[in-house]
Amino acid sequence: MKYTLAVLVSNQPGVLNRVTSMFRRRQFNISSLTVGCTENPEVSRITTIFEGNEESKEQLVNQLYKLQDVMDVKQLDDDSVSRELLLIKMKNDAATREEIHTALAAYEAKIVDYTRDSMVIQLAGSTRCIDTFISLMKDYTILEICRTGVVSLQRGGSTIGSVTHL
Repeated sequence: MKYTLAVLVSNQPGVLNRVTSMFRRRQFNISSLTVGCTENPEVSRITTIFEGNEESKEQLVNQLYKLQDVMDVKQLDDDSVSRELLLIKMKNDAATREEIHTALAAYEAKIVDYTRDSMVIQLAGSTRCIDTFISLMKDYTILEICRTGVVSLQRGGSTIGSVTHL
């Protein structure tokens, strides 16, 4: 089963290493990892996606809470708002340019860099949307792909923890 965890931690050097080491020790393979400051500059938010079973995930959460720098852990479900960013560099070829532009319009993607030889396209969306777009672009010449990890927030007024409120 796939899980998404949001972990609030102290914004200090070495914290990310300690948190990810917990995943390694539990033998979870992380498929997505993002880290960034929150509305409180002393707090960072780690969002991670990984696969495993329920029992192992519960043990992991309990172990994370034992880390001094961990303030809160929240499992996010399918009712969360999740997005990922894709930058994809495509060969700029007159023969395929119009077809690529049609795909950009359909996916609401935009060109953020354009040269005679290449174009860099930006797309923000769900992981599924980005996977589908990449699959479509494989019909053309992909020069390079760069993806962020998933960021995710619960819908509605609830938040992961009151520690981040200013």
